[in-house]
Amino acid sequence: MSKKTLNHANLSALGSDRLADLLMEVSTGSADIKRRLRLELSHDLGPAELGRDVRKRLVALRRSTSFVGWRKRKALIKDLQTQVDMIIGKIGPTDPTLAFDLLWQFLELAPSVYERTDDSRGDIGDVFRGAILAFDDIAERALLDPTILASRVWDAVSDNGYGEFDGIIGLVAPALGAAGFIHLKSLVTTYADTPLDDAGDEHEAIHFLRELRSSNSSYRADQKAARIKMVLQDIAIAEGDTGAYIAQYSQDDLTRPDISAEVAQLMLAEGKSKEALALLEAADLEGWAFRQEKWDDVLIVCLIALDRVNDAQAHRWKRFCATLNANYLRAYLKALPDFEDIEAEDRARTHALQFPDAMTALRFLLEWPDHVSAAALIQERIDELDGNHYEILTPAAEALRDRHPLASVLIWRAMINYALGQGRATRYGHAADHLKDCGLADAQIEDYGLFPTHQSYLRALESRHDRKTSFWSKMSPAR
Repeated sequence: MSKKTLNHANLSALGSDRLADLLMEVSTGSADIKRRLRLELSHDLGPAELGRDVRKRLVALRRSTSFVGWRKRKALIKDLQTQVDMIIGKIGPTDPTLAFDLLWQFLELAPSVYERTDDSRGDIGDVFRGAILAFDDIAERALLDPTILASRVWDAVSDNGYGEFDGIIGLVAPALGAAGFIHLKSLVTTYADTPLDDAGDEHEAIHFLRELRSSNSSYRADQKAARIKMVLQDIAIAEGDTGAYIAQYSQDDLTRPDISAEVAQLMLAEGKSKEALALLEAADLEGWAFRQEKWDDVLIVCLIALDRVNDAQAHRWKRFCATLNANYLRAYLKALPDFEDIEAEDRARTHALQFPDAMTALRFLLEWPDHVSAAALIQERIDELDGNHYEILTPAAEALRDRHPLASVLIWRAMINYALGQGRATRYGHAADHLKDCGLADAQIEDYGLFPTHQSYLRALESRHDRKTSFWSKMSPAR
C-alpha cells in the first residue's frame, strides 16, 4: 500500500507535532472542526469538563431561532450527531448519571430544532430517534431517584408534540423500578381526575372547528383520554402486565380488526389461543379492509396454535383469492404435500388471470414471478390496464422486453396513450422514450396478431395527436 494513502498508520508516522500543526491549519475558518477539537481536549480533562462543553452547545442550539436551509442542513445534522456521540461514547461509560441528564436535555432540544428546519427526509429525526435508544443502557447504570425520574417522564410524555420521547417509559423502566412506576401511575391518576381547564386564549373559531371534528365529544377531552391510554399502556408493556394493557381498550376498540389482532397476539404469547380466537372472530371487518391483513395473519397463527391446520390453509387460500397477496399463496403451497403444490399453483395462476382487477393481477404475476402468464394477461386484457400507473407498468415492460417484446410494446403504448390523451405534458419525455422503445422492439416481433404494427400505431398517433408539438419535438430527428 502506498505511503501516501490516508490511513491511520501513515498519518501516525507524521508524528504528533506535525499532526497538531495540520489540525490547527485545517481548523482555521471551520467552526465545526474547532468545536470538535475543543470537545476532544475537554474529554482529556474528564467527563465533567466535556459535559460542561456539551451542555453549553445544547443551550446554544436551543436558543437559536434562524431557519436552517438546505445548505446548512448537513452541518446541523453533523453537529447534533456529534453531541450525541460525545454523550453516549465519551461521557456515558464513565459518568452515566451525567450522560443521562445530558441525553435528556438533548431530546428536549428536538421541538426547537424541528420548528426551524424542514425534516421531510427524516434524517434529523433519525438523530433523535437513535439518541433515545441509548437510555436503555445509560438509565440502568445512572444513579437516579425513581420518584424524580417518574415526574420527569410524566412531564416529557405530557408534552411530546414531536414524538421525541416516544418509548421513553420502556427504555427507563429498570431505573424507575417499582417505586417509580407507582409514582408515575399516581401522576396519571391525578391528571385523569383533574377537570379540563378552559380553552384559555384559544380562538373561538379554532375551538369550534375542533369541537365540530370530534362530533359529540370534546377535542381536548379526546386528546386527554388518548394520552392517558397511551401512557398506561406503555407502563403495562414495561411491567409485562398484559391484562392492564388490554384493559385500556373499550369493547368497541376490540372489535376493530387491527386492535383485535394486536390484543390476540398478546393472548397467544400467554398461551391463551382459544380466547385469542374468540376475540378475532368477534371483530367487525366491515369497512376495515385496509387493516385486515394483520388480522388475517394473526388468525392463521391462532388456528395453527389450536392445531386447526386445515382451517388455516382454507383461510390462506380464501385471502389469496380475494387479494392476490403472494404471501398467503407461498404459505399455502409450503404447507401442502409434495406434488399437490404444483396443482394448487396452477389453480392460483388461473385465478390470477381472471381476477377482476387487471392491475392487481399483473402486479402479482410479476412479483411471483410468472412472466409467461403476465404477458398473456397483458395481451388478453390490455384495455383494462391503466396507463396512469407507470410505477407498475414501467418495471413490467422492462422485465418482459427480452422474452415478451409484444407485451412490453402494449404496456408502453398504454402509457403513451394516457400521457397524450390526458395532455400530461410533464410525462411527454417519458412517453417519447417509450415510443422509441416500441420502435426498437419492432424488429423482435414477428406477429402483432390483432394489434396494430408499429408503423400503423405510429401513423394513428400522429393523426390523433399531431398538434402536440412539445411531444413530437422530443422524437426528432427519429420521427
